[in-house]
Amino acid sequence: MNFKTALLISTYNWPEALELVLKSAMSQTVLPSEILIADDGSRLETQLLIEEFKKTSTVPIHHIWQEDLGFRKSKILNKAIAKASSEYIIQIDGDCILHKNFIEDHVNSSQKGVYLYGSRVNILPAYVDEVLEKKQIFFNFFSKEIKNKSRCLHVPFLSNLFKIHKGVSKKFRGCNVSFWRNDFIAINGYNEDFEGWGREDSDLVIRIGNNGVQSKRMRYAGIIFHIYHKINSKENFELNDAIQNETILKKHTKISKGINQYL
Repeated sequence: MNFKTALLISTYNWPEALELVLKSAMSQTVLPSEILIADDGSRLETQLLIEEFKKTSTVPIHHIWQEDLGFRKSKILNKAIAKASSEYIIQIDGDCILHKNFIEDHVNSSQKGVYLYGSRVNILPAYVDEVLEKKQIFFNFFSKEIKNKSRCLHVPFLSNLFKIHKGVSKKFRGCNVSFWRNDFIAINGYNEDFEGWGREDSDLVIRIGNNGVQSKRMRYAGIIFHIYHKINSKENFELNDAIQNETILKKHTKISKGINQYL
């Protein structure tokens, strides 16, 4: 690997889940160059957890925090990526446990002019408490705690069969995506007009695609295990959906209210 990678984790007030995510990050076959925790206003418990990990981590951990003024994921992700010293960003959510080859898979599949998106294996609601209590980070096809079992099969040579394509796939999930930092900055990053849950991630990759970057699906590689939780409030979803629809209609690339505020 001749470039630096940042593992970017977005989080909000769920330190029990973040602990497992960080534990899985420390157990990678290939470690990232740095870990960026984009914290949308968590309480003290999250800060204390991160400080404990910093004491033993061989990887620099940077905690980027902003005041809790509602769901402002776009803003905190822009702030975090502005702090990155790495060329390549691998982005997950703070409720997604990493397969041990996760970073290695993203690095091995990375290409200039391409962003990657992977799928997620869902941990069943009935087992969430048990997984958190046991601090479980390893799962396989036979694990009783998961569904979508075929998604947890790690077969990199099959993953290589998936082709680069244009446009945004219906399989895209913002909790498992990687891209070049320069491609992100070229479109001014996340659109901070998005507040509340929904569409900020897909709008980002639509604009990246409009700017000439293609995409590739990671299947049988780049695996994460999503810890079930109740969905966030969708009260702003219609407004966010309208912003994304305008991006599609007008083929927007660069937006005005983005990462440029922090560079």
